[in-house]
Amino acid sequence: MTELPTARRTTTVRRVAWDHPDAVALRAEMAEELNARYADRIAIGNAAVEDALHVDPAEMEFVGVAYGAGDRPVGHTALRWRGRDLELKRVYVAPGDRGKGVSTALMVWSEETAGAAGAVRVILQTGDRQPDAVRLYERMGYLRIPDFPPYDAVPELCSTCMAKPVRRAG
Repeated sequence: MTELPTARRTTTVRRVAWDHPDAVALRAEMAEELNARYADRIAIGNAAVEDALHVDPAEMEFVGVAYGAGDRPVGHTALRWRGRDLELKRVYVAPGDRGKGVSTALMVWSEETAGAAGAVRVILQTGDRQPDAVRLYERMGYLRIPDFPPYDAVPELCSTCMAKPVRRAG
């Protein structure tokens, strides 16, 4: 469990199952927001894009939910293995809780989890209409890398892929 103090409260990130109700609810909020942001691309009905963005719940070994004041769920993150790397997926902070350090807490938890699991790097993909996410990742020390599978085969996604070496526990 990672706790980071913010200006207004402490954010706690806890590992949960993919199907935990708080995780499911946060991912649904995220999907609604991203569906609106990328509506024109989704409307095309490109099967390759849909396949690249699909997440198999069985692959999501590490899922974290951030809790804020009153033990209210305020953010989500997940990691899945890609060879010796862990891929960061579904990082989301509820709109009313943005700017309060929740994303930093989620990223620190993800990196600590990856290090404890023995990963070499954390890798990620984000879209071109998420400059706020790119700024967060750059601030956290992630560097741009070439698009990796399956995103490299789907130029319609306009992906930004990034990576950061992991500090291994111990």
